Amino acid sequence: MNIDHLRLFIRIANLNNISQAGDELGLSPAVASAHINKLEKELGTRLVHRTTRRVSLTEDGQAFLPHAEDVLSSVAAAEASVGMGNSTPAGTLRITAPASFGRMHLMPNIKGFMQAYPNLNIDCRFSDSIVDLVEGGFDIAIRNAELRSSSLIAKKLAPDKRILCAAPSYIAEFGEPQSPQELQLHQCLILNGLDNWQFEAPDGIQTIHAKGRFRTDNGEAVRDACAQGLGITINSTWSAYEFLQRGELVHVLKDYPLASGTAIWAVYPSSRQLAPKVRAFIDFFAQTFNGEPYWDKALKI
Repeated sequence: MNIDHLRLFIRIANLNNISQAGDELGLSPAVASAHINKLEKELGTRLVHRTTRRVSLTEDGQAFLPHAEDVLSSVAAAEASVGMGNSTPAGTLRITAPASFGRMHLMPNIKGFMQAYPNLNIDCRFSDSIVDLVEGGFDIAIRNAELRSSSLIAKKLAPDKRILCAAPSYIAEFGEPQSPQELQLHQCLILNGLDNWQFEAPDGIQTIHAKGRFRTDNGEAVRDACAQGLGITINSTWSAYEFLQRGELVHVLKDYPLASGTAIWAVYPSSRQLAPKVRAFIDFFAQTFNGEPYWDKALKI
């Protein structure tokens, strides 16, 4: 049984599209369809229903899918068991990462990574949406959100320090808050999902429900709105450090640090052994960000 045919079948099951699945694996629609035909002929049963717009699994295809996934996991484990110590990472490494972090901190370092591993091809998806690694066919994800799935293994690459920021122009016009409670008198810029801001205070954790006229789903957009003087917001130092260095943003409420245990994580499915290409990525970027990452060193905060 051809492993590449199984890999294609699994992608078709996830995407419900032969052409798209084939394209991900470097196959033309005709070749992808031929591979599935060969797999069906070998098994003596039909695995997918084909229509002009999409495909879906037959009953036999649904029954076969978990077994195909188990075979690929076993193959990956076998390859990893003999490849960690002496095999050069090769093939295609599929990565998903938050859009802002990917653009600002993966891309400036990706050339060095590719030079270190010339047999690796890189396929990146930068999106602020949380992507299912297995369904999306990704080898590794960069995340700075809370990890909720026990089916994933996470390796910490760097801390994700978050601070409260405002533009000097905003402070000149509206003043600087001296306590978390005073934020109720200010315009707060809100990143979707982060309405409740928690601060470490002498008497314990204080939670403020942020309110304001501007809300967005993108970290760079909320940072830029803050730099324009629209209000006060939470920023990760990896996103805001250049603005802080230039004086376009200032750190406010320094005596009330945000209660946040966030970090930058490299995440991969626990059902897979740590393949050489994944290990290479984790080791390279853990060393690049190394303890106190360069963006925090630049700020000395």
